[in-house]
Amino acid sequence: MDVEKPLRVALIGHGFMGAAHSQAWRVAGRFFDLPLQPRMALLVGRDPRRTEAAARKWGWEETSTDWEEAVQRQDIDVVDIVTPGASHAQIAIAALQAGKHVLCEKPLANTVQEAQAMADAAARAAAHGTRAMVGFTYRRLPAATHARDLVAAGAIGTVRQVRAVYLQDWLVDAEAPLTWRLDREQAGSGVLGDLGAHAVDLAQYVTGQQLTEVSGTLETLVATRPLPAAASAPGSTGLGAAAGTGERGPVTVDDAAYFSGRFSDGLLGSFEASRMATGRKNALRLEVSGSLGAVHFDLEDLNFLDFYDYTAPPARQGFTRIMVTEPVHPYVSAWWPAGHSLGYEHGFVHQAKDFVEAIAAGTQPTPSFADGFQIQQVLDAVSRSSGKSSVWTPVQ
Repeated sequence: MDVEKPLRVALIGHGFMGAAHSQAWRVAGRFFDLPLQPRMALLVGRDPRRTEAAARKWGWEETSTDWEEAVQRQDIDVVDIVTPGASHAQIAIAALQAGKHVLCEKPLANTVQEAQAMADAAARAAAHGTRAMVGFTYRRLPAATHARDLVAAGAIGTVRQVRAVYLQDWLVDAEAPLTWRLDREQAGSGVLGDLGAHAVDLAQYVTGQQLTEVSGTLETLVATRPLPAAASAPGSTGLGAAAGTGERGPVTVDDAAYFSGRFSDGLLGSFEASRMATGRKNALRLEVSGSLGAVHFDLEDLNFLDFYDYTAPPARQGFTRIMVTEPVHPYVSAWWPAGHSLGYEHGFVHQAKDFVEAIAAGTQPTPSFADGFQIQQVLDAVSRSSGKSSVWTPVQ
């Protein structure tokens, strides 16, 4: 493998996730010895001025406002998609058909049908050596990966229960304006797809089991919100007229989601996701209980993993707080000396590293589009269950 060969990346979108992905592509090849060197070749956005400003800030070589032209360019190897979910399927399928490797943010799509089409396109592309991966980044934080490794090694015995919550509070203010994330046409769902998808992926990743049946409830706690300040401005969602007129628009997605789940080996799980959990900023928490112990991860304290050893003498039982910053911990050897913490952005760097290595090796990166499709099926089953008075609903 020619380690000097560039892997030319086009990033479609440049908002919050665009910044995180840009940082990842910028530093992955500097901290990790990669078999191919990522090159930030092209940034694509709808508004030329804003796209050019983002490119200058993050170090992209060129800009474009035409994603269809971008995915056809012969000098692009990877298409990284960080747009709202409504456009994922169209962009990803076109890119795969053009022979580009694709990284797509979660959730994979807005509907099961779109996710199925994307997974099918990825399977066809894989036959020709083209790779696709969905971006469930939190599984690549060292503490979360270490939790998976401990469970897989049998450290907590037979897994019996999972509790997963993802809580934020950025919608607590009922006067916060509408955004695209509150519009079903663009976002597909609300907190269920935005945050619940992460909780589902992390629970399945750490336990090694898949949800097969769910029973859930979805709620919209604030039914209307002020229309955005400049709906006609470049890059707006087109949700309505200028703020200050007193006009409000409907919130067409869920604010809070609660569901129970059964996994493939009989494991039981409980899940909660909310963007109105006052005081919680980014609280993704996972606790897995087994016959010999337990593990607990909290994203708001992401350099630590709590581990309980039930086989220890009673006088020494209790959760042990592991600081996951030693060189033996996942990914950490490329970074700083032990005790020097990592942050939110490092998961995206690890994602870029793993994706590049899979492309170079000709192997399937994970989570695959098929994995993303399965999670979309879980989300759809929760939604269907909520519409049927929370009856148990198979994932299919």
